Amino acid sequence: MSESEFDVIVWGASGFTGRLVAGYMHETYGETENLSWAMAGRSENKLQQVRQEIAGDKAQQIPIIVADSNDVDSLTAMLARTNVVCSTVGPYARYGAALVDACVKSGTHYCDLTGEVHWMRRMIDAHQTGAEESGAKIVHTCGFDSIPSDLGVHFLQREMQKKHGCFASVINCRVAKTRGGMSGGTVDSLMNMMEEAKTDASILEILADPYALNPLNMPRGDDVIDQTGTRYDEDFKQWTAPFVMAGINTRVVRRSHALMGYPYGKGFRYDECMLMGEGAGGFARAAMVTGGSTLVMLAAAFGPSRSVLRNIAPSPGEGPSAEDIANGFFEIELLAHHPIEPSKNMKALVSGDRDPGYGATSKMLAESAVCLAKDDLDEKGGVTTPSVAMGDRLISRLQAKAGMAFQIT
Repeated sequence: MSESEFDVIVWGASGFTGRLVAGYMHETYGETENLSWAMAGRSENKLQQVRQEIAGDKAQQIPIIVADSNDVDSLTAMLARTNVVCSTVGPYARYGAALVDACVKSGTHYCDLTGEVHWMRRMIDAHQTGAEESGAKIVHTCGFDSIPSDLGVHFLQREMQKKHGCFASVINCRVAKTRGGMSGGTVDSLMNMMEEAKTDASILEILADPYALNPLNMPRGDDVIDQTGTRYDEDFKQWTAPFVMAGINTRVVRRSHALMGYPYGKGFRYDECMLMGEGAGGFARAAMVTGGSTLVMLAAAFGPSRSVLRNIAPSPGEGPSAEDIANGFFEIELLAHHPIEPSKNMKALVSGDRDPGYGATSKMLAESAVCLAKDDLDEKGGVTTPSVAMGDRLISRLQAKAGMAFQIT
């Protein structure tokens, strides 16, 4: 990678999540000489306030860059100064396209937190060829969606190959435990997507397609639409409910598999849901979560109820308290099915400290940016995924610095 003034620029650093990313960058890398980074956004005053909050008397050590999503020249000038831009500005379908376009044209690596499948499909269609030509790695979903899922599958398949000399034919991902608050940005992205779907019917088709992010005209597997009801899982011996992020994570995992050339076999299957416990209590919890998820999606689908949902959900830029973020955590279990002998099935646990939607996510995004900037990675560009772009290098970083663990159980 060519030498630039900065290794990483945190774009949108004055927003709620951007502030957390910048705070982590200062805490982890602010005093080292091995990484140069800057904060960027639209308002210099807000950036200065955040810089003061996170760095105190060392605030002046953090450079500030002013640019605007609607001003292509300012974006181009910003990208000329960095190797990687780390974007926290969503909804990405509303604010993100110009920055991705500028990164592709300049050959600058990019990572973000989007879970907007329809927008990712647009970016793939618009920029895959250009990113391959310029060498830019465009890596979406570098937060709780979809790093635990995407890297979890990568890790578990790696261990299956090491131990048994083959890959799993099926992997089941189960969210076992989480503690964290609702993201105002996630709700806003959902609302924006439903608004767009009113005038673009193709969005609903994309959301319903299990292989929505796969390369076009490539083989498709046997996976079906994500779980929508309450089910009993014989492998985990618990009742299960739909997982709100499954519609994002499963498609990212399938895109990773396709981009790698289908090493797990063209019949590989992957699914996600939430574990709710055993017996009558587990069934009741699963039914409640299923009903709640259904109501939220129905409310988001219609204009009047969307307005009500906006009023009761956190606003964009809002989030949990610092105490709640610190006390949050997540644990995700993955079961890999040996293609022939069930006795050789393997299970992994992916866990993280901090609130998954904010605290853990901000650390994942920051380390993804640093990994793209500093680690020895494949030089191939494209609109890619965390596991394909960074794989084992990112797993090592997340375990060493970001409070995450990947382990065989």
